[in-house]
Formats: sequence, C-alpha cells, structure tokens
Amino acid sequence: MKQKTTKYAFLSTLPVMAGYIVLGFGFGILLASKGYSFWWAILMSLTIYAGSMQYVGVDLLAGGASLISAAMVTLLVNARHLFYGISMINEYKDTRAAKPYLIFSLTDETYSLVCNRNLPEGINRKKYYLIVSLLNQCYWVVGSFLGGFLGNVITFNTAGIDFSMTALFVVVFIEQWEQTKEHIPALLGLICSLICLLIFGPDNFLIPSMICIPTGLFLLKSVIEKGGQSK
Repeated sequence: MKQKTTKYAFLSTLPVMAGYIVLGFGFGILLASKGYSFWWAILMSLTIYAGSMQYVGVDLLAGGASLISAAMVTLLVNARHLFYGISMINEYKDTRAAKPYLIFSLTDETYSLVCNRNLPEGINRKKYYLIVSLLNQCYWVVGSFLGGFLGNVITFNTAGIDFSMTALFVVVFIEQWEQTKEHIPALLGLICSLICLLIFGPDNFLIPSMICIPTGLFLLKSVIEKGGQSK
C-alpha cells in the first residue's frame, strides 16, 4: 500500500514539478540578480516556501523594507492560506507528527492536490498528503537552487523573469473562471485591484486592494451564496 501511495502521489505531482522547477528557477535567478548567494535561495525556499511571497520578498530584501512592512505585506499576500487551512482542519486532524509540516507546506498547488476526494482504492490518504507536500517543496527547492546557482555563475539579462509568477496567476485565474459559473468573486477582485491601482498607484495599491477584496466578499456573501445555489 505504501508503494502504491508513493507512486500515485508522485504521478499526481508531475504537473506541479514542471511548474515549480521553472518558477523556482526564476526566483533563484531574480535573487541572484540582486547580489544574493544561491544559499539564500535555498534557505528562503526551505523556511518561507511561498512562491508569490518569495518573489515579493526579493524586492523587500533589496529595498531594505522594515520588519513591519514585510510582515504586513506577507500577511496580506498570503491571507488566502487562512481559508485553505480552515477547510483542511478535519483532513489533517489525525496526521500526528506530520501535521505542523502539512500546515506549513500548504501552497496553492498542494492544496489543489490534497483536496482530491476521489483517491483510488488502496491509497493511504494521510501518507498521500505528506508525500505530495514533501515532493512539491522539493521541486521548488531544486528549482530555486538551480536558478540561484546559475544566476551567480552565468551573467544574462533577467528582465521579465519576475513576471513569471504573475503569468502563473493569470493562468490559474482563467482556469478557475472556466470551471465555475459564479464570477462575482473574480470580478470583485479585478474591480477592487483596478480601482486601488488608479487611486494609490502601482507601488502602493497591493495592501489597499488586499483589504478591499475580502471586505467586498464579506459584504456580498449572501449574494454570492444565492448565486451559487441557483446555478
């Protein structure tokens, strides 16, 4: 059963491996372009392990941001993980010693895999959670190492690399749009972001938009729920 679980978990993570190695590679190169050793890329991927936040963290490190600013941005950028965690409380309840790591390693892509309710017969669900989480982080660490190492050895133009995470989120947004008929949350996110961008500018719109979006979702909760039930 253990071998079957490991094989199934590995095959399930292959799409994530393809994305994480490339995105981790981009993060490592971007960090190297700011003058940091590849050890920083490995350390951040082992201890922070938050793709979009690590990209943001490069500019925070290079720009000498204060601890308060870094903490606020981190909280707002990763606020969605609060909802991930809440939905996995029962699933992770009996995972014992692995539970802290499972909570730490719950990224967007890992969440999409561990939420699979239709695992084949003979798959140990708890071990599947752990193996998927470990493999996905390994992919990200390997990509970060390769990018950080080659970025320090080979000199080339890194313009546009920091857009790779944005491109990933655009793809995820399109997929989610196509998979659901309820588009109010997506439209609300776009509208709030555009308004905050116009009001606060490209350098300061992130925090206001991250405050406006959950506020709008809360105010429109009943409308969204009714729309989802009627479709």
